[in-house]
Amino acid sequence: MITAQGREHRVQLEIAVQDAAGARTAFGAGADRVELCQALAETGGLTPSAGAVEAVLAVAGHADRVAVLVRPRPGGFVYDADEISVVTADVREVVRRGAGAVVIGALDAEGGIDVEALRRWADAAEGAEVVFHRAIDTLSTPEDAIDRLAELGVRRVLTSGGAARSIDGRGTIEALVRRSAGRVQIMPGGGVRAVDIPALVSAGAVAVHLSARRPSGDAAPSGPGGGAAGFDATDATIVAAARAAIDRVNAAP
Repeated sequence: MITAQGREHRVQLEIAVQDAAGARTAFGAGADRVELCQALAETGGLTPSAGAVEAVLAVAGHADRVAVLVRPRPGGFVYDADEISVVTADVREVVRRGAGAVVIGALDAEGGIDVEALRRWADAAEGAEVVFHRAIDTLSTPEDAIDRLAELGVRRVLTSGGAARSIDGRGTIEALVRRSAGRVQIMPGGGVRAVDIPALVSAGAVAVHLSARRPSGDAAPSGPGGGAAGFDATDATIVAAARAAIDRVNAAP
């Protein structure tokens, strides 16, 4: 066990949402912050629309409560020049509309961090917080990436420790916390359950991330061109359970 990063501050709860309704549910059940994306179940998350960004910011009431994923397509994280330009423009637009943080990530052809792409995007963020997403979980030596991310001004790193579930990557998460030495916040995310939160905090986390999704129950036919029927919605019960687990941790001496 190690001392959590900055434990003088309370542990925070971030929920991945896909729309204003999800943000409203998440905040109502105790989330401190949301990460907005779209197509979460199908792709792991893509850049949301400008309208969705504005709607979620209106629900949140404060820029610091909203991070926005900027990811141009599903699949791997090696991007060509056109895609890098698209992300640059999207980062500028998301920040212009008021988001307090952007969530980005890119790798080079050798499997390391694409430093030039990250530098362009960090510049485009113009003072908004920069979060590096789970592209870090594809690296063979994620600890080595922390130094470079800190140099680039990245504020948080979202990671499962390279495992399908964050609790199973706890050892790597702890190693990343040690390597960051407070320069970058390491935020566990990926298969997080309320029961896992105390162990993740003991590994050094001061924030946890989960999607808290359930099927919406709306299985109305979408027609031959509408994709799969139904969609996921944010589950207040899951968010509230995570909030309760965090409150117990925060109340501990």
